[in-house]
Amino acid sequence: MGGLLAVGGDLSAPRLLDAYRRGIFPWGTIEGQPLWYSPDPRMVLFPEEFRLSRSLRRTLRGGAFSARFDSDFAGVIAGCAEAPRPGQEGTWITPEMMAAYCRLHELGWAHSVEVHAEGELVGGLYGLAIGRMFYGESMFARRRDASKVAFAHLIRQLSSQQIALIDCQMRTEHLASLGGREIPRAEFLARLQTLTADAAAHGPWPTSTAGWEW
Repeated sequence: MGGLLAVGGDLSAPRLLDAYRRGIFPWGTIEGQPLWYSPDPRMVLFPEEFRLSRSLRRTLRGGAFSARFDSDFAGVIAGCAEAPRPGQEGTWITPEMMAAYCRLHELGWAHSVEVHAEGELVGGLYGLAIGRMFYGESMFARRRDASKVAFAHLIRQLSSQQIALIDCQMRTEHLASLGGREIPRAEFLARLQTLTADAAAHGPWPTSTAGWEW
């Protein structure tokens, strides 16, 4: 992936929050040191451009999956770390990364969506909400469509909070199929200045999605 800016530093909450506000995120390590990226172009998704396909709507209405927010952040990030990725060996989500994002979750900045089937965690995603920005970090699925179900619930939650943009970081066909697209880094950074101004931690999201209709 292009856009490598720096190597090293710590993963403290203040450093991470400052980096995200500047359009920079950690991804992977070298000799134990975090790598910091700001790719150009940047993959984003505007919530109003989310593509809810007929098949996904049927899945959401079918009742095979249930979704919750912020009820098992550690389980979601562990699931993302364990998920196989095409063309990748191992995971960039190191124990240090996991601890750092769990700390951001405790502080009310990082959030998760958990998808269950038959009482088992089968998919989910996590990321950071800063102002009117959501920075998506990773997702996983142990059953078909579980990550798409998580994303659909994320969109509904973000829309209720007037969050205007989702940072998807890098292009993938999966994200493109959901409505993601690339924009120039300069445009992305300009949007950040407005969307993250005077941001405060959102705190825990309402856990239940009971009663949501699709």
